[in-house]
Amino acid sequence: MMNWYIAVILGIVEGITEFLPISSTGHLIITGHLLDFTGPKAETFEIVIQLGAILAVVQLYWRQFLGLLRHDPAHAFSGLRGIWMLMLTSFPACVVGLLAHSYIKANLFGPVTVSWALGFGALMILGVEMLRKKETAASLDEITPMQALGIGCFQCLALWPGFSRSAATIMGGMILGARRGVAAEYSFIAAVPIMFLATGYDFLKSYHLFAREDLYFIAVGFFTSYVAAWLAVKGFIYLLGRMTLRPFAFYRLALAPLVYFFWAG
Repeated sequence: MMNWYIAVILGIVEGITEFLPISSTGHLIITGHLLDFTGPKAETFEIVIQLGAILAVVQLYWRQFLGLLRHDPAHAFSGLRGIWMLMLTSFPACVVGLLAHSYIKANLFGPVTVSWALGFGALMILGVEMLRKKETAASLDEITPMQALGIGCFQCLALWPGFSRSAATIMGGMILGARRGVAAEYSFIAAVPIMFLATGYDFLKSYHLFAREDLYFIAVGFFTSYVAAWLAVKGFIYLLGRMTLRPFAFYRLALAPLVYFFWAG
């Protein structure tokens, strides 16, 4: 049986970094090497505990998800329209991900490419903050279907490991006119269907790597990831009301060479 503290540490790292624009991939690479927990089994474990982070978002935004079951005249992001919006956002990455899955695994998941993704994403964040356009969406209800589709196209950047799905969708929302905090909230909600499909697909291909005695290890990581993600999302939304995304960009620039060092070394 694997040591439980490894599950706790990785769960904390996954939960904190999954929804922040700093790349959970880069952080898990460094943490995994420091803990000497690498290889196919480690990669599958990291996929499974993402579901804990997803559950945290569902719990935090349960009203919005419940609202998708029935149209609310007071909220445009509800009922079939809300479901349609999420489908528009999920569609581009689902198509590109399915078509390019093997290529991405074989060619983009390495120390050089992940480090470049961290750096390029950081420069994009700085550019978006510098060249922001007029805000047209001050709430989830004001996001249009075209904006939802546009955010979905930006989400395809997250298929480049290290870029960060959160960074891609938040930047996409801001470029298309959403207020920074609204772009982040929509990013969290839109993450649920695409992450659920992606993690489910990868887990079904690799679940055989785990034995029954590993269930406790998985459960600890799952729960820790849930708690850490809940706190991270709440804290991130609070900070976005008081700061820009620039500090996260500078952090990514510092992280990029560390990822290369730990992975390539």
